[in-house]
Amino acid sequence: MGSYYDIDAILTDAQKVPCTFDLDIPGLGYLDENAGGDVPLPIQTQYSNYVAALTPHSQIKAGTRVSLPLWLSTLLAVQRLGPSSQALCTLDLPASIAPRVLAALKAGPKTVDLRQLASHYYELAARVLELFEEEEIVDILCETFKERAAEIADHAHNPRGALGEAQDFLRGLDEMERQLFRSAHGSSNAMREWMGEAKKKR
Repeated sequence: MGSYYDIDAILTDAQKVPCTFDLDIPGLGYLDENAGGDVPLPIQTQYSNYVAALTPHSQIKAGTRVSLPLWLSTLLAVQRLGPSSQALCTLDLPASIAPRVLAALKAGPKTVDLRQLASHYYELAARVLELFEEEEIVDILCETFKERAAEIADHAHNPRGALGEAQDFLRGLDEMERQLFRSAHGSSNAMREWMGEAKKKR
């Protein structure tokens, strides 16, 4: 995890991930956004359900699946209660590293829009995988980053790298990749300026 004041770390922790409660927890009924089911309800009914969920006696039931900010879901997942030391909830793998996405990354890392999946894709995956033993996922993401990084460097050093067919790829970069692109592009420009000045001095 980055510095306490690192904006990227803050935004990563704010991203929502799915988790399933393992116990009935009183007073947390308001966390269940799906209390009304999948069918849209009238505004009045939604309001009544929300108010009812805020009552001190409302509870979230075991087996309820909700999406919570990463910082909160990881905190709840490591907490243990009672003699059995049962966790409050179980953290589930987010959709951004679901099997369908991983299969697409294996098939063609450069074709996947990571930013649409999560603005801080790699940071989110790294934080979640701290709680899972998923070596295969780690390997896939490492290979993905290496292959995409080479493509990013190629576009960054090419004066026309942000034009044409590269636009779709560059739009799909997550925040870490965008920082990599900016750094590589800046260093390329600095090198050109230095070489130009060196030629003038000859």
